[in-house]
Amino acid sequence: MKFYLVGGAVRDELLHRPVQDHDIVVFGADETTFMQRFPNAIKVGKRTGVYIVQGVEYTLSPARSIREDLETRDLTINAMARDNEGKIISRPQALDDLTRGILRPVAAANFVDDPLRAIRAARFAAWFPDFTVHPDLIRAMELVGRSNLLADVAAERVGNEVIKAGRGPRPGRFLELLTRTGLLAPWFLELHRADTVPAGPPPFHTGSLLDHIATVMNRAAPDPDLVWMALCHDLGKGGTDPGQWPRHHHHEHIGTPMAEALGKRLRLSSRHIRLGALAARYHMIAGMYPTLRPGTRVDLLDRLGRDETTVSALFRLVKADSGDDLLNLALKDLATIKAVRLPEKYRNLGPKSGEMLRLLRCREVKKGSSRNT
Repeated sequence: MKFYLVGGAVRDELLHRPVQDHDIVVFGADETTFMQRFPNAIKVGKRTGVYIVQGVEYTLSPARSIREDLETRDLTINAMARDNEGKIISRPQALDDLTRGILRPVAAANFVDDPLRAIRAARFAAWFPDFTVHPDLIRAMELVGRSNLLADVAAERVGNEVIKAGRGPRPGRFLELLTRTGLLAPWFLELHRADTVPAGPPPFHTGSLLDHIATVMNRAAPDPDLVWMALCHDLGKGGTDPGQWPRHHHHEHIGTPMAEALGKRLRLSSRHIRLGALAARYHMIAGMYPTLRPGTRVDLLDRLGRDETTVSALFRLVKADSGDDLLNLALKDLATIKAVRLPEKYRNLGPKSGEMLRLLRCREVKKGSSRNT
């Protein structure tokens, strides 16, 4: 058997970046031989010849040589391998494109063979914001969009790329490139024509809804959960009455089911679906937090589950959206309402107990607000 470290691991080593994924290509072995060598290997899904061995992915390449294998890769900067002696094998242009910072496809046909590569290319644009997107890559991605090839890609694979894009320093570029190349359908229907929808009335917003969402995503980076919330927070603006633009009345109510639908379509985790919906529904009211009445504050924190992690996520989104840092104020109120205990005489009274507990919490929040002023 011959083993080669391939793709992103080699790329990141050469860029002196932390290596996250180690992928090994194997030559000179069929599945039976490989399992004899690695009896504890775990086969991955339904794909032929793909195994996990101690956290590392091994692929039995159908190619005749490593150079032939590299010709099947997505981008030139990923079409590199390193053998056991440390020798780098690369296709033409790979090292030059890596040095010059160019995202270029190995071949457009490779994107047709696996259309997810078009989504992955947009993710790499988010990961490498200083790299130039080559015109050949634009054309390869547009080809996938025109051919409607993404419709047959597994939802989980697309959703995984969305979350991975959120780990890059400029995830808004992911969204911008998908829009530019006509790749929003069929997975990102809620963002259709976002580049033609005004973000809102001046002076609060300028530019398009796409520009605004991409900007907030960039400010939320590199936290993938927060980036996902940023992507979802203003989806409802695309569903408001065009006759009222640039105002978007009740977009938070319109956007909540849109965020849920997007998360479910991408087969994201229930936690991500919930965070996206909360971002859409409550980012507006959270942004007005200092002006809210004590009862409204208590109700908002209650709807967030009185959970510090969720509250922190929402108010970090507010900061990314508007620049207002209201997190400490919200966390102080959260600690206040958690400390309230219902007196014995009001317990076990059904709904009346809940009403009394809310009243006591509101009183304590109001006292805290009075002390702050």
